[in-house]
Amino acid sequence: MAQKCVHKGCGKVYTDPDEVCVYHPGPPIFHEGQKGWKCCKPRVLTFDEFLEIPPCTEGKHSTTDLPPEIEKKDPQNADAESPSQSLATKLSEAAIAAPTRAPIAPQPTPTAPPPPPESEDDEPSLEIPDGKVCRRKGCNAAYKKGVPRSDDEKCVHHPGAPIFHEGSKGYTCCKRRVLEFDQFMKIEGCKTSPRHLFIGSGQDKKGQKAGGQQSAAASDESGEELLETVRHDFYQTPSTVIASFFLKKIDSAKATVKFEPQALVLDLPTSDAQPKRYRATVPLFGLVDPDKSTHKVLGTKLEVTLYKADGASWPVLRSDDRQTGEILQVGRAGRV
Repeated sequence: MAQKCVHKGCGKVYTDPDEVCVYHPGPPIFHEGQKGWKCCKPRVLTFDEFLEIPPCTEGKHSTTDLPPEIEKKDPQNADAESPSQSLATKLSEAAIAAPTRAPIAPQPTPTAPPPPPESEDDEPSLEIPDGKVCRRKGCNAAYKKGVPRSDDEKCVHHPGAPIFHEGSKGYTCCKRRVLEFDQFMKIEGCKTSPRHLFIGSGQDKKGQKAGGQQSAAASDESGEELLETVRHDFYQTPSTVIASFFLKKIDSAKATVKFEPQALVLDLPTSDAQPKRYRATVPLFGLVDPDKSTHKVLGTKLEVTLYKADGASWPVLRSDDRQTGEILQVGRAGRV
């Protein structure tokens, strides 16, 4: 009999009780605009990015083993006498005797900006992966390969953006507000569309930022979006140059980094639903030792450590970058 797992981040319908379940054991955290899970470190700003945080724990599916709730303070011994309470009583009496002032008028709460418009239909030329979940908020329907599409699918969803304000949670498109995150995830959609939206146009919903980190050149035959450039930065020590190339979700199993005496050859594919790829040969300002140089793939970037062959200071990372004329001092300056 098929059952639905109640673990956060899983929610999968399963029949095999021994199937591996990947989930979040801790409760969600929303604090000062940041969103994440108590059980792991990633923190994001948008709700879409929060839903994409990969689960951090493996276990077995369950229909009863709910994750721990948010801790609540124990009211026991609240009335017990203590020196701090007696001091608090004296301070409260002094506050009563002090002149009061008019309360500050509350500032109006800014409303969340409307979400960017998205395609209402899936691109016919793109293949939908089996098990792909509908992109619309509050729907959670999964695509089953081989099942024909029709206009009778009835996608019930929320067209508005999520709102988290003073403990209450809801959507801009409807009036219902709840306090618990579990209740928020179960708020029934307020709009019905004839079809689900699994991949849309295949482009990233976040769009390109002004002065953005990356620019697209074209797409190859495999459907990958080829990037002309990505944002990079570097700093240095007397013996090394540490450079970062910023690109999210790099596929570490397929990425290749080749070190040459005065160049860096990169081939960085991503694991996005609509994959991207950055290929480039980076001409370096100075000579490096290819055998000692290393790299590591992180969640939002590639970081390379280049060992200098001559120990000289680098004013720029790339030999084709314009030099500003500034002199960079690394290490301890010598006496004159």
